[in-house]
Amino acid sequence: MEKHNYLAFAMPAFFLFVFLEYKAAQRKKKPELFKYESSISNVSIGIAERLLNLFVAASFYQLYYFVYDNYKIFDIPANWLIWIALILATDFVWYWYHRLGHEVNIFWAAHIVHHHSEEFNFTAAARITTIQAVIRTAFWCLLPLFGFHPTMVITMLLVHGAYSFFTHTQIVGRIKWLEYVFITPSLHGIHHASDEKYLDKNYGDMFVFWDKMFGTFQIEEEKPKYGLTHPLKSYSFLWQHFHYYFEIYESYKRANGFTAKWKAVFGSPADMDQDIRPELEKKFLQDRSLKLNALRFKGYLAFQVALSTGMLMWFTYFIAYQHAEDKLFTALFILITLINCGALLEQRKWIYYLEYGRLLLLTAYLLYNQGYIEYLFIPVAVMIFAEKVFAIGKWYRDYILQTK
Repeated sequence: MEKHNYLAFAMPAFFLFVFLEYKAAQRKKKPELFKYESSISNVSIGIAERLLNLFVAASFYQLYYFVYDNYKIFDIPANWLIWIALILATDFVWYWYHRLGHEVNIFWAAHIVHHHSEEFNFTAAARITTIQAVIRTAFWCLLPLFGFHPTMVITMLLVHGAYSFFTHTQIVGRIKWLEYVFITPSLHGIHHASDEKYLDKNYGDMFVFWDKMFGTFQIEEEKPKYGLTHPLKSYSFLWQHFHYYFEIYESYKRANGFTAKWKAVFGSPADMDQDIRPELEKKFLQDRSLKLNALRFKGYLAFQVALSTGMLMWFTYFIAYQHAEDKLFTALFILITLINCGALLEQRKWIYYLEYGRLLLLTAYLLYNQGYIEYLFIPVAVMIFAEKVFAIGKWYRDYILQTK
């Protein structure tokens, strides 16, 4: 029986739309809509989310069925009126999930990654984390709990996700007549803005009803400035994912008393001490400004993203046929590559050792598949010899590290 996963083709579709948007930006003479480093960072985070979701998505669907089979409140039939009710219910649940994602620190820690980018285009739509997907799934469980069949819920979530992708663009200007009903790219761009008047607005994903009902609706009046009010000074793959958890922990440590500690975790991000992030960045990041206007390693960086994308597409399509060791290798290799991409942009000196680690992982996997894992010491010896004789490390650092 054929068990191919056709969601693999969502990846080339994504890059096709990004390419079309990029060409449209060029045609409209708006090259500022794309920034190389930011786009690489956005895509890297999207690849990681798609990869990790392969290991957990099935459990999400199983959870929907479990809730429906054991705890459904109503037995809702499937007809066209119910589909309309479901799309409204889905967007209503999204609104509150999304709003709480901005108003509660521990939820914001997962969602903030989506708002890091200072560019607003299709690549920014990819900035989703698996932690965010887990939290979101808990909210989606309300739909089968109410009585919507899981098959309908899963189908609607695909439609919902596809719609939201196309609202992440500046190519399309305001469509005023559409804004009476639907969230448009202009309205969602407001949500991504860091301007004071635009903060905490337009939480809806498809419809404007909930924002108008709960007082969070805002039309575009001036051109937004995208990103965070306090921008993240890093392209690090790991730091982008986890920095706000560090901030919560630091705030928790400094808090005195139960109430203050509770607020550090479950309070509003607006009340977070704004000095914490700069202090942590000085402690954990390189305290200097990176000038990456003329990257010599753009081709190498693009190759790594393309390699990760190709591996992920192949892995997704054939995942049902993969053994545990194949899954482990692919996941580790892609994640190391994505960490490497961020480290390249950060000009981290330990990139070189990460490259060796990735090469060693590949070698170990190939030897294991052939039944020769006991000979792993041979490629290790070759690597050490090559480093000593040919000074590969010096050549690599000269090529990669452009700042002192």
